[in-house]
Amino acid sequence: MRKITFGAGVVLVLAAFILGRLSAQDSATGPAPSCTMCPADFVPKEELESYEAISVAQTLTDQQVRSIDIGNANVQVAFARRGNLDAPNPRSVAEHSLVTEVYYVLSGSGTNRLGPDLIDRQQRPDDNRAVQFLNGPGSNSIDIRNPQEIELEAGDVLVIPAGTGHQFTKINGHISYLMVRVDPDKVVPLMSAADSAAYINENLP
Repeated sequence: MRKITFGAGVVLVLAAFILGRLSAQDSATGPAPSCTMCPADFVPKEELESYEAISVAQTLTDQQVRSIDIGNANVQVAFARRGNLDAPNPRSVAEHSLVTEVYYVLSGSGTNRLGPDLIDRQQRPDDNRAVQFLNGPGSNSIDIRNPQEIELEAGDVLVIPAGTGHQFTKINGHISYLMVRVDPDKVVPLMSAADSAAYINENLP
């Protein structure tokens, strides 16, 4: 009995050792990166301030700052600024079919209505600026059934999944926010730091 017990103990120790080595090997190598040898990117605050100046001068709501290939998806960084709003514009419920957006509010405040059940949804044309350069195929609707209503202010984060309608119904003076767009189908064209610099040089007042 002692020999059997000792033998079983040796087997267990060896098994644990082998599994430990295999686990160590797995943790050492791990899965292959989804973006092979991809460099990081950086957007300084001065660059975002330039986009805000362009937005104010040209009354531009949404401007792309970057669009980067990260392997299995593209990711975009955008700057948006909206002026005072007392009531929503007609058919201003927006929806982006393939791109998820994450808002980080920089300044100002406002109210946003959201939901996936859209009323009288109409597809945006292919030559629409947002479709071509910002967030890919999408639509506009007149309203949302059973909407969620969110009060946004500086420091807040809002995640808007692809296909979810969203609409500002009130803006108190202004609201500025940074957007990170998740683009798994890579429908939005790429935009580098050099592209951004060229855009700023052309448009900065």
